[in-house]
Amino acid sequence: MSTNENSENNKIVSNFIRNIIDDDQKTNKYEQRINTRFPPEPNGYLHIGHAKSICLNFGIAKDYPGGKCNLRFDDTNPIKEEDEYVNSIKEDVRWLGFDWEDREYYASDYFDQLYEYAQLLIKKGKAYVDDLPADKIRELRGTLTEPGTESPYRNRSVEENLDLFQRMHAGEFEEGSKVLRAKIDMTSPNINMRDPVMYRILKAHHHRTGDKWCIYPMYDWAHGQSDSIEKITHSICTLEFEDHRPLYDWFLETLEIYHPQQIEFARLNLTYTVMSKRKLLKLVKEGTVKGWDDPRMPTIAGMRRRGYTPESIRNFSERIGVAKANSTVDFAQLEHSIRDDLNKQSQRVMAVLDPVKVVITNYPDDKTEMVDAVNNPEDESMGTRQVPFCKEIYIEKDDFMEDPPKKYFRLSPGQEVRLKHAYYVTCTNVVKDDRGEIVEIHCTYDPKTRGGWSDDGRKVKGTLHWVSVQHALDAEIRLYDHLFSVANPDEAKDDEEFKSFINKASLKVASCKIEPSLKDAHPGDRFQFLRHGYFCADSKDFSSVNPVFNRTVSLRDSWAKIEKKQG
Repeated sequence: MSTNENSENNKIVSNFIRNIIDDDQKTNKYEQRINTRFPPEPNGYLHIGHAKSICLNFGIAKDYPGGKCNLRFDDTNPIKEEDEYVNSIKEDVRWLGFDWEDREYYASDYFDQLYEYAQLLIKKGKAYVDDLPADKIRELRGTLTEPGTESPYRNRSVEENLDLFQRMHAGEFEEGSKVLRAKIDMTSPNINMRDPVMYRILKAHHHRTGDKWCIYPMYDWAHGQSDSIEKITHSICTLEFEDHRPLYDWFLETLEIYHPQQIEFARLNLTYTVMSKRKLLKLVKEGTVKGWDDPRMPTIAGMRRRGYTPESIRNFSERIGVAKANSTVDFAQLEHSIRDDLNKQSQRVMAVLDPVKVVITNYPDDKTEMVDAVNNPEDESMGTRQVPFCKEIYIEKDDFMEDPPKKYFRLSPGQEVRLKHAYYVTCTNVVKDDRGEIVEIHCTYDPKTRGGWSDDGRKVKGTLHWVSVQHALDAEIRLYDHLFSVANPDEAKDDEEFKSFINKASLKVASCKIEPSLKDAHPGDRFQFLRHGYFCADSKDFSSVNPVFNRTVSLRDSWAKIEKKQG
């Protein structure tokens, strides 16, 4: 039985896939073995949808005694595959917290065996070499309502097919001149069973096998047989492969080899996001984003750079569950998961994004004192730090109003507020420039309120964050929003409309004043900027001389409000 437990409430999490596996365990179908696999194609960077599949496949293996999950690269298309993608995929899986141990495989590891299997099908009269061009094969394939038409080359003899296939392998023929097709049923109601192509000629250099091969297997042919070779028990795929399962089964049954079970689940669709690798690659190549790890991208690399944690992505995958029907998840749910995790582990710091100077007129001119600041009220073990305080500080411009409305609790003339970790201050007057803009706010402080509390117990409703003018550091902040301005950008009719859905305000770059403790930050460190949100030191551009922070997510949690209403 599964021992999987929800990390938040310690309740056993079940779904239809685990139920199938539990039943197989009861009947000893695979002799108590559990072996799943994650089979990415190395033609791009992994995205949040792949993260769900990684968590599912590796999670199942982890939760059953002796369970294993293989990492297998589907490197059957040398034209699109690169070592860069292979390395990024391995980095992403490790970062999410999973380990394939010594089980790193490639479909190309099995090219010789797949070639032998193909010859076996030919000898059984179940595969043939077709000379029709690709467009003619598509035309004769038929439609969902009309059966296909047999190729004039379908009934070649076994001997002729073997000879032609071996000569394809030897490189005698040009690309597009011949393919190997399975011989199944051109009248099948399932189009995937209408003599699918198994091999095509591609005279391209492969990232692992070099120039050894000039014929390459199609995914449907390589997939099931690779599962069989690795003795996979449960081959978990996304829902679009449901119609391919009869073909998966047909190949294995016809070859009479070990037969894993294919199970399909609904892929992840997320609002304001596209998951198509083709579209993501287009965004990268056209310069709409700054690479695969641009923090606006739904790639795991982009989310890591933005400041997402592996725990938050694993928890998100667990929260949304595993379903049989496609649906779209609100992006706010993902943001809720990252807030929930960062709230527990992020150090609180002070940063002023739109500063105005405050002069504390009754504070000594040459005095600097260190005030104690709690690093994380959610975790006492994170301790405290000391923050410098002096006569001149910065606060946010919108934390002051000269003529405030009722129930305005921030700073205004005559109103007392608390400076976080420091003192109570009261505004006495303002200084304006020639245009009437406020350039300085003058205040007095109560020296008896150090730490932000008074012995007399008087109530102060407003608390402001601040940084010392003398000690503040300048930093660049990058404020990210959705890359798309519409909830479902995949609804675009064409590439032009798709481009029009790009959110031109998806990135705003600004400067800010930060407390000096942040000079000791390292790339990838995460913080809560009080009252502004969660930020991460950029993994590429951050340095102590040039601090750059990415906003991971704002503090406002719209999904929590939705859940509360639904509850």
